[in-house]
Amino acid sequence: MRYRSMAVLAAVAVTALAGCGAEPEPALRLAAAESDGLGLEQVRVGLAFDQGGRGDKSFNDAAAAGLDRAKKELEVDGVEVTLSEETDEERVTRLRELAEAGRNPVIAVGFLYAKAVQTVAAEFPETTFAIVDDDSFSAPNVVSLVFAEEQGSYLVGATAALKSRSGRIGFIGGVRMPLLQKFEAGFTAGARKARPGVRVSVDYLSTPPDFSGFGVPDKAKEIAERMLADGVDVVYTAAGASGAGSLQAVAARKGTWAVGVDSDQYQTAEAGVRDSILSSMIKRVDNAVFQEIQAFIKGDRAGGVKRFDLKTDGVGYSVSNTKAVSAVQRKVDSIRQQILDGAVTVPTKP
Repeated sequence: MRYRSMAVLAAVAVTALAGCGAEPEPALRLAAAESDGLGLEQVRVGLAFDQGGRGDKSFNDAAAAGLDRAKKELEVDGVEVTLSEETDEERVTRLRELAEAGRNPVIAVGFLYAKAVQTVAAEFPETTFAIVDDDSFSAPNVVSLVFAEEQGSYLVGATAALKSRSGRIGFIGGVRMPLLQKFEAGFTAGARKARPGVRVSVDYLSTPPDFSGFGVPDKAKEIAERMLADGVDVVYTAAGASGAGSLQAVAARKGTWAVGVDSDQYQTAEAGVRDSILSSMIKRVDNAVFQEIQAFIKGDRAGGVKRFDLKTDGVGYSVSNTKAVSAVQRKVDSIRQQILDGAVTVPTKP
């Protein structure tokens, strides 16, 4: 890799000078230590998971995939932390521990880390922090990684509407808040674009300050069952680990479909559930995490906002269940192109 080659050359230069009995010049020591962003020291990344941690088959697993890729391709050293309790104090503690251990960059997965990142980043100004799904504040050493979830949701909304036999589809959100309402807005608009007159049922698992909606699969299952009993035959759930309950409800009712979120859940679901997954709204948190680590290695340590959308392959929809999607894929891809061409502007509010 280029950065390793640069580091080796810098090391050779330093060794040659040392062999002549001379102390390397500061500029050469700096080159050896920071060549192309990585230099002779391995980058040590810290990743703090959102509710549920690795294994949620959704949001956290996407972030974990980005770190795994960086460990393999960029040869970084990466550690992960999972919350023992869902409090701001716990989040602060975990981020502070990573920073104190010399982890840099430190990546927080989820908007619930906003207060914690703001606090700890101020304490460690030489450490680069990144937060996924939040741009509510700015700091010189904080990078916000945000997504056009409404665009990906628009595509699965169109897919759901075109595939529905009853003309009734449903959306279940984790928490009724602006971030999740972007999913709802895109899903509903995409459905109505593809099939005017389609009916969309909407429900949420919790409302702030209650953020438990990302970890209550039983409640998601109950709501999905109610929707299905009312005639809904495609259910899109954007609720992290709670989505497992919704998937179970759909799998138990013949002739209905589930739409996954964040990761391609058709690829990770259990055999009894997989065939009921029509598509998933892909949110490339893996790409965002990997690219942020890559940017850090290349020397990009400045704060700011990085947005991932259809044009940057930051969001999309999955077609892994080819048998289910093939009949509608051409029309959905046509709608996707309209977004890319600017002919369609996807709403971000219901």
